[in-house]
Amino acid sequence: MPPDAAKPDVERPDLAKLDVEKLYAARLHAVRVRPYLATALFALTVVESRQVPTMAVDRYWRCYTSPAFVARTPVEQLAGVWVHEVSHLLRDHHGRGDRLARELGTDGPGARLRMNIAADCEINDDVYGDGLARPPGAVRPGMLELPDGLLMEEYLRRFRFDPAHLAAAWLECGSGADGLDRPWDLGPDGAHGLTAQERDAVRFRVAEGIRARPGKTPKGWQRWAEEAFHPPQPWRRLLGAAIRSAASGPGAGDDYSYGRPARRSAGVPGVLLPSLRRRPPRVAVIIDTSGSVSDDELGSALLEVTAIGRAVGGRRDQVTVVPCDAAAETAHRLCRAENIPLIGGGGTDLRTGFRTALRGHPRPDVVVVLTDGQTPWPSAAPPCRTVVGLFPRPSRYREDRHDDGLEEYRPAAPPDWARVVTIG
Repeated sequence: MPPDAAKPDVERPDLAKLDVEKLYAARLHAVRVRPYLATALFALTVVESRQVPTMAVDRYWRCYTSPAFVARTPVEQLAGVWVHEVSHLLRDHHGRGDRLARELGTDGPGARLRMNIAADCEINDDVYGDGLARPPGAVRPGMLELPDGLLMEEYLRRFRFDPAHLAAAWLECGSGADGLDRPWDLGPDGAHGLTAQERDAVRFRVAEGIRARPGKTPKGWQRWAEEAFHPPQPWRRLLGAAIRSAASGPGAGDDYSYGRPARRSAGVPGVLLPSLRRRPPRVAVIIDTSGSVSDDELGSALLEVTAIGRAVGGRRDQVTVVPCDAAAETAHRLCRAENIPLIGGGGTDLRTGFRTALRGHPRPDVVVVLTDGQTPWPSAAPPCRTVVGLFPRPSRYREDRHDDGLEEYRPAAPPDWARVVTIG
């Protein structure tokens, strides 16, 4: 009889029962050190699974947990894993992964693994410390020679596998991290999953807690909470349609590249021909900084600029921002939305903003204008598509207007060549 046959199965780690008390003790520790995540942590449903290497989540807020992993991992490190996994769900990495797969035209396990690693970088750059232990092997941007503070989409664009990064390939955070279904997933009809409304309610509660005490949270979470409090605006879908239309127009968004040789190279032996590749469209954003635009509206404008950066696949180098009141001197490249100097406060003449934006080299494919509409407009349509996001303004009405001749005041509407939608 083999020596191992005499040992009871309960001593084998792969057959051990899940230590629920230890797992929940780790969750309680995570709640103590990250109280603003308490609602999300307690919303997760634990599902024991021996198919999962460590811990993984699905988009329905189930947490699949390996008994062997829990048995060998200290409570303090398990707390870090709890926070890491719930961060994927709060930041909607599965939904963003699906959108990236459609936009980039790449899918499959390899592409989704890169998305998982990019999502981990977005989380791990500032989530640990201050009482929360970093699990061994947690991927950080510095390990991949990337800067901190970027989004998943930006990390994905910059990250490429090479032999030095093979240690990151062990990661398995589940379909909740990249959108690719796993064999162990229970699916939408499985037990104890959250509905879309319940998931949104959890995100709202967490964002509310972060905004209540912003000094206690990292900058990445503060940025997320601000965006969570501003639901997607209809104009963003309009902008996305305008960008796709501009990119599909003749000559727009095209460039030659030797990164992938043209297929016709096979017919010309010894000659390497470049292929015509699509690039993300260039977007110029004109922000009205006149005195009639409030600080809250300027803050909303910066959030919209961040959304535009995502709409072009995280290519911030394709986005320029032009602050403008009665004059506009400089077009700023988008590095971080919060670093764009919104200087102004005087009158409004966005015609100067259009001139500055269109002087750029190369010229933008799309111009986006964020304004309250109280401005003169160019007399002719720009040589590119234009989208106007209007901050709403109530009419100014006087009950005695019939006595003193005062009429109801309404700003002049944007011209017909612009596609217009109200923000908020």
